[in-house]
Formats: sequence, C-alpha cells, structure tokens
Amino acid sequence: MTRPASFPVLLPPRAEARPVTDVRHGIARTDEYGWLRADNWQQVFRDPSVLDPAIRSHLDAENAYQSELMADTAALREALFGEMKGRIKEDDSSVPMKDGPFAYGTSYRTGGQHPRFFRTPRDGGAETILIDGDAEAAGKAYFRLGGADHSSDHRLLLWSCDDKGSEFFTLKVRDAETGTDFKDEIADTGGSGEWDAANRGFFYTRLDENHRPSRIFHHRLGDDPATDRLIYEETDPGFFMDVAGTRLNDWIMIGINDHETSEYRLLPASDPQAEPVLVKAREEGVQYDLEAGGDVFFILTNSGGAKDFRIMTAPVSDPREENWRELVPHEPGRLILSILAFRDWLVRLERKDGLPRIVVRARAGGEEHVIAFDEEAYSLGLNGSYEYDTDVIRFSYSSMTTPAQVFDYDMRTRERTLLKTQEVPSGHDPEDYVTRRLMAKAEDGALVPISVLYRKDTPLDGSAPCLLYGYGAYGISIPAGFNTNCLSLADRGFVYAIAHIRGGKDKGYAWYEDGKREKKRNTFSDFIAAGRHLAAEGFTAHDRIVAQGGSAGGMLMGAVANMAPQDFAGIIAEVPFVDVLNTMLDASLPLTPPEWPEWGNPIESAEDYRTIAAYSPYDNVGRQAYPPILAVAGLTDPRVTYWEPAKWVARLRAMKTDDNPILFRINMDAGHAGASGRFSRLEEIAYSYAFALKVTGKA
Repeated sequence: MTRPASFPVLLPPRAEARPVTDVRHGIARTDEYGWLRADNWQQVFRDPSVLDPAIRSHLDAENAYQSELMADTAALREALFGEMKGRIKEDDSSVPMKDGPFAYGTSYRTGGQHPRFFRTPRDGGAETILIDGDAEAAGKAYFRLGGADHSSDHRLLLWSCDDKGSEFFTLKVRDAETGTDFKDEIADTGGSGEWDAANRGFFYTRLDENHRPSRIFHHRLGDDPATDRLIYEETDPGFFMDVAGTRLNDWIMIGINDHETSEYRLLPASDPQAEPVLVKAREEGVQYDLEAGGDVFFILTNSGGAKDFRIMTAPVSDPREENWRELVPHEPGRLILSILAFRDWLVRLERKDGLPRIVVRARAGGEEHVIAFDEEAYSLGLNGSYEYDTDVIRFSYSSMTTPAQVFDYDMRTRERTLLKTQEVPSGHDPEDYVTRRLMAKAEDGALVPISVLYRKDTPLDGSAPCLLYGYGAYGISIPAGFNTNCLSLADRGFVYAIAHIRGGKDKGYAWYEDGKREKKRNTFSDFIAAGRHLAAEGFTAHDRIVAQGGSAGGMLMGAVANMAPQDFAGIIAEVPFVDVLNTMLDASLPLTPPEWPEWGNPIESAEDYRTIAAYSPYDNVGRQAYPPILAVAGLTDPRVTYWEPAKWVARLRAMKTDDNPILFRINMDAGHAGASGRFSRLEEIAYSYAFALKVTGKA
C-alpha cells in the first residue's frame, strides 16, 4: 500500500521505545511503550493537570499531527456538522411521563448543549425546569448530567453530574419547588441513587479509588456523608454493584453481577436500618433479575439450563430459590431481554428471529399478545411507566429509514397512540432510502446478519463506498434504528452497514457465547465475512470499505486490521480496547477483574493468556501494510484508558511497511463518551466521517 494522495507527507510523532520484558506462564513478552501509562493514572482521572509532562507532550504532538493531516477537511467537517445539526430539532422535548400529580420529561433549548429536566401538571400545563444542564455546565470544559430521580412525594430531586469525564459522579439533592440545592453532596458515586420510602434519605453506590462500585450506603438528609450507614460492601473486585428501587417504593434491590453471574440482596425501602437479605447466592454462570409485582417477585433467569432465559415467580415473603415457580418457560431461540410488572400485566421485551418484540401477558389469566411490526429490520425500546397501577405503557420504534416514534399502548384495549415522531427539521423522505437485511456466510457456515442503508439511487455495482460498523461483545446487540448522522454519508453515495456479529445477542444467547473467550475469533472473522459479502454482492468493493467500531468494537477494529488489512480502505477505532493482554493482566485497573468472565483471566490461566495473546491487537501488530487508521480517545476515560490507543499507534508506526498515515486524536478534556454536549459530539462524528470520505476519495 502507498500513502493516499489526499494526505500530505508529514513526519508523524515517534514515541521513544523503552522496552520492558514481562514473563508469565513461561512466556516472555516485551512492551516498548508501557511508559505512556501514567503512574498516577488515578489522580489524572480526577485532575488531568497532573499528567506527566513527557506524556502530555507526546499526546499534544499526536493532536498536532492529526490536525495537520486533516486540515484540508475543515470545510467538509463544517458542512457535515451543519447537516447533522440541521437534522436535530434544537428545542426538542420528550413526551412527559405521568407519575401521580405530575409528568416528567427532558428538553433542550435552541443552541443548548445539555438537557434540561422538567415537569408539568399531570394532564399538561406550564413547564417547571428542575435542572438546567446548560446552566450547570457553564464555565466547565467538560460536563455531563447523570441520573435524576424525583422523590415519591415529588418534593425533592436526586441528581448527579461529572465534570471531568472520568465518571466519578457527584450526587446532589434539590428542592423541586425552590430549585435550590441542599448542602448534602456526595462525591465519587456511580451517578444514581434511590430514595427510601419516607423520602428522608437515599441509597447510593460509592466508587473506590480504582473506580469500582464496591459499597452501598444510605444517606440521611442533613447528615455528614462521612457518617452514612454502610449497607453492603462487595469484597470481590470481579463484581459490579448497583442499587435500584421499585414502582411501589416497597423494596430496595442491591444487584451484584459480572458478565455471566448475578446475585441480589433486598431490604424494605421503609427500613433503611434493615440488613439486606440474600435472594439466591451467586452461582457461576447463573444470572437472574428481579422485578417487583406486589405480593410476588418476577424473576428473569437462565437457571436450569434456560440459555435464552425463562420467567419465574416467588412470594415476596420468601423469594429464595426453593420457592421459585416457573411462569414462562424457556424457548430456545427466543431471548427474553427484560421484564416489567404492573398490577394486572407482565410485559416482556424479547428477541426472536433476530428482531425485537414486546409481549403483554395478563397476570390473572395468562393470556398473551404481541405488539408486532412489519419492517424487515427495526429497533424497539420498552420505556414502561413510572406507575404500577396502570394499563398504559410506553415504547419507542424506529428503523434505519423510519424516524423514531413514541407510542403509548393500552394493554387492555390494545390501542396504540402515537405521541411523537422524531422531527428532522432539514427534511427527510424515507422513500429516498432503502434498508435491507442481508446474511453473510461466516468461516464456519454461520449466517451473520447485516443491516444496510443506502439511497435508492446508489449504484450497486461495486462502485459505492461503504462504512461498515461493528461491536460484538458483552452480549450487546446493535439495533437497526434511525440514525440521522449516517444520512450525511448515504447522501454522498455511501452504503451504511451494521454487522451483527457474534459476541452480541442478535441471534440469541448462543450468539453471544460463540463470540467470547476461546471463541472470540468468531467476532473478528464474522466482521471480515460481512465486508466480503457486501463486496461480493456489489454493494461496495474492498478498496472502498471503511471499518468503524468503538470501545470493544475498537478492539474489533484492531484485530481485523491485523487479520485482513487488505480488505479495508480505512479503519476508524474509537476509544479502542486494543491492549487487551496488558489490561487483563493488571488487576488494579478499573474494569479488569469484572472483565475476566468476558475475556478470560490471563493471570491465573495459561490457556487464557495464550487465547488473548493470539488476538490482542497491540500484541499482534505485524510487519505488513496497513490501511489508513484513525484512533480516537479521551484522556480521562476509565473504561478504555488513553494509553491503550497511544501505545497501539506507536507500535503500528514502528512496525508497518507502508506509507499510509496513522492518526491519533485525543480529547484532553473528556473520557469514554467523548465530548460532552450534543453539538460537541457532532463535531467528533463529523471528523470521523470526514476521514471516511477522505480515504475513499470522496472528500
């Protein structure tokens, strides 16, 4: 490969090689760029100014380099940003959801970057702004609103914010009538909390110095947070923990889980002094979720070999496993994703034949009906209701051509009420576009779904460029929903495609299992197969495909760059998890112990070490030609630390045999989610799209 003519010839930054050798399980491995990891990384997350000057200097040089290489796209980026912004209704507002005397929602003001939380009288009327995100963000380089939970008596609001991008959220309490905050303020939380039944205090999760949610506390309003009662502490660093309430405000549920095992402890919301009671002790590989339903708990679980999950019931008086009774049996190939309980109804969101659907079940007689849709590929969201005693639930629907729609659904009459259709102020005609569902044959014969969007006048003769997106981890399915941003590519002749590869649950739980640990290679080969299918069918050609993925999808990008660099015109790796082996060997990092069930534990297992070493992108950079690559990261990211892409880029430049550029763009004021603010985020997307257009000769 030779450098595309569209990039100027500039010398890239060269990180100094400082080799350090590590020996595990008798296997020696050398890392030349480990010094890019700041020794004081915990402090950097809280205060970026304490970053080692040598590291900062290198990162600044990377930003200067990518800025020069992309300088000629300034007008294009501005045009892309303008188009994407033009498709956003700037003063957009959600449809308020009813709860008692009020209805609660979110809105934006014209030109505003951050959401506002508001409420109105139940049946409509003047809005009261409870939290103004723009006002709270004033003067801050980064700001993100976290959760906002109103008390059951509607007097108070528990809310949170993060002003570093490191996801250490500060919890605050606001008087809903006066808009003033109490002195109660708790730092280093997970970002949400749950009111006790009397609304005299709340439960919350506190993060430790390694960013792990390890302790649940109860805070009584007016008390010093240092005296808050410790409710439960999880000593196993491999487990996440959260706290949740119920619609009836009767229970506080402490959820403890990793990626394949879960455990719940309960205490009455009316008795913050009570000791949590264990429902079912954790058992490796067994997952369960609780949903309160008055006198019973509904339990969504994979116990008893129910790989795609079943629903059980248990009395609230004694919900231990010996009292579980099956209500909805396991059906292979029908993956139950979530459940919601109401006085007369049990609602479940499930996926069957690769598509989501909502099933409503009458609690009294057990009759069921399905809320159905006709499009070939679509996205469905179950919003539910704040209220328990109701016949009305809310859901959202969209497809790659159909803007998002919000419906209220009467479960008794089966009547749908369209409340809102996403507005595209600059205009959108669904008839101008085509969406397709394709199937690519993987290496082992499995059929990999691909969702495709393109303008109906796009030639399907191999001449169209293509952006191929993939993720493939943690069982997360990528919905085929409406995305106004990708229309800017489609309108420029691109085919936009999503590869629903193994590692997600797009085709059931087995689809997830077949893309993790020792089977992780399937994720990468599925993505490569998707690109090859698109080329073989005339949707594009390999010198026109730009691959894109973020986080674990960024690891996918690094892996396919090593495995099939010739298949891509360019690769966009956003917050890429590319230094997998080093990260999984470091138990001090925020997410490492909870990640071992997903990737394996190379500290204890030589087999896991060899498995990860075989695909870890950083460890498999080779002496070969690579396409142009754009890596994007955030300095204060606690999920994928900045040094992963920094090291990967340095090694790529040292090893590759071509003249194609490797760009590294790092936001020095943000974390995993990128820039804060909806318009700042659009600028980052415009940059990535400009790169895709540039490497395919469309800039």
